[in-house]
Amino acid sequence: MCYTLNVTANQHIWRIWAQKLHRWGISEITASLLEVLGPLTILGAQLVHLGSPILHRTVADNQISALADLLEEPVQTRAFITYLRESDLS
Repeated sequence: MCYTLNVTANQHIWRIWAQKLHRWGISEITASLLEVLGPLTILGAQLVHLGSPILHRTVADNQISALADLLEEPVQTRAFITYLRESDLS
């Protein structure tokens, strides 16, 4: 239940990220990178947590939290990859 609520809460943030990544032309590279990194994404999540005091100056707290959640949970990472690739088709 907590996972479902977390993913649902982060969907609007994923949409914003997907739009920016598509606009910048790096959506497929990002999806591929997330796939290749696999289990190493948890290290990225820890870096996000460690850097949050600095990041919060330029990035909203809910986006920092959403990124950390995405990188910590393999199911969320795969869901975002799928979301990113499916939104690329539309």
